[in-house]
Amino acid sequence: MIEFLQNREGRAELREVVDFIAEKEGATDRKHRKSVYVSLVQTHIPRLQREGVISFDRGTVTLLRIPDDVTVYMEVVKRNDISWSAFYTGTSLIFLLTGFYLGNVHLIFASLVYLIISFVHHRRVRRLV
Repeated sequence: MIEFLQNREGRAELREVVDFIAEKEGATDRKHRKSVYVSLVQTHIPRLQREGVISFDRGTVTLLRIPDDVTVYMEVVKRNDISWSAFYTGTSLIFLLTGFYLGNVHLIFASLVYLIISFVHHRRVRRLV
């Protein structure tokens, strides 16, 4: 919603926001749009209003400010791109295999630590999306 409002000069009708989110999620049927609408009205809009991020009045959503840490919670990746968490998972696997090949215990340990961290992050990002 924040991304959409940024692109719309900070103001949009709720119907437009619902259409955008439903399309981004890949389902524009009536049932899914209703689910998005209910989620926004019951959860997301009230929370963002309490935080002073948006205002909502008579079906119009207005962006008041962009939270400083908003990018921490969103990893925006285009459809055919690889996410950072997937990139780090792959890199960790390569270094892990290299560590085994070279017999380097320190490289194996460091690779395992990064592999676990990147895997956990990848799962959390997938759950948010």
